Amino acid sequence: MTYIANKDRYSKMKYRRCGKSGLLLPIVSLGLWHNFGDNANFDNMKDIIFTAFDNGITYFDLANNYGPEYGAAERNFGKIYEMYLKPYRDELIISTKAGYDMWEGPYGDHGSRKYLIASINQSLKRMNLEYVDIFYHHRMDPETPLIETMTALRDIVLQGKALYIGLSNYDGETLVKATELLTKMNVPFIVNQNKYNIFDRTIENNGLLKESINLGKGIVTFSPLEQGLLTSRYLEGVPSDSRAVKDGRYLKKEMITSDKVEMIKKLNEIAKSRNETLADMALARDLKDEVVTSCIIGASKKEQILDNIKVINSKPFTKSELDEINKIVKE
Repeated sequence: MTYIANKDRYSKMKYRRCGKSGLLLPIVSLGLWHNFGDNANFDNMKDIIFTAFDNGITYFDLANNYGPEYGAAERNFGKIYEMYLKPYRDELIISTKAGYDMWEGPYGDHGSRKYLIASINQSLKRMNLEYVDIFYHHRMDPETPLIETMTALRDIVLQGKALYIGLSNYDGETLVKATELLTKMNVPFIVNQNKYNIFDRTIENNGLLKESINLGKGIVTFSPLEQGLLTSRYLEGVPSDSRAVKDGRYLKKEMITSDKVEMIKKLNEIAKSRNETLADMALARDLKDEVVTSCIIGASKKEQILDNIKVINSKPFTKSELDEINKIVKE
């Protein structure tokens, strides 16, 4: 089988500049956190990636430990890339991350120079790539000097293994310190990746949103749909085939309380008044601020991608709509 991408793909997506950099990202990106491990169907993975690219999604987000097992998502993406996507390499933005647990022993996580450089080397090998477009440090490491971590990121760029640098799960204060170091070293640091959605407003409160604007860095949001809670899937409670039932590592069944379901129903009413799905409204709410360059979605089937990219047609929020959303989640 030979894959030929849809010739009209770029007319199906909107793109935003990532901070003050030259890089444009699609407002919806595909994350491979779930559904790309060794327990997933290869043909389905292929269909998801093809559907994304055929609809203008050029950005594919991975991390070294996405699976299960650790490394599996990168390995499976690498197979699909090598078999089908290699002719399109210059049209793809591929990112990976390192910072969480990856291998045994004292050198298998956090932010040391040894871990980060070993990790990028392993990731490139798994994905059959010469470089990634964005390499993220996946989380703050309070035990490693920040200068060591930032210098390692600089050297990864100088070695030609990454074009741009990103930081993930940082707060505003540490972002400012990291930016100062990276700027002095002329490192192309352009983006923060953080969790952000209607329910989780952490970056509004920890300085990350404010400082990203001040420093001219883009924000890419993950879990914009809060593991599926901000979709129609949980309007009537917890389905038996849902992630909360089948895989409780990230979304636990007990988290979906009756109060939470009532919130979801009220939010859905606002979405209906906007002639949108709840998922599209949730994505649009993240994207209302220009500093948010892209929302990373996950997908277990290609139809979810087709549903989510409808956000490109979303209309601006009124102040009363935003006030009502805020009121619901604070109840």
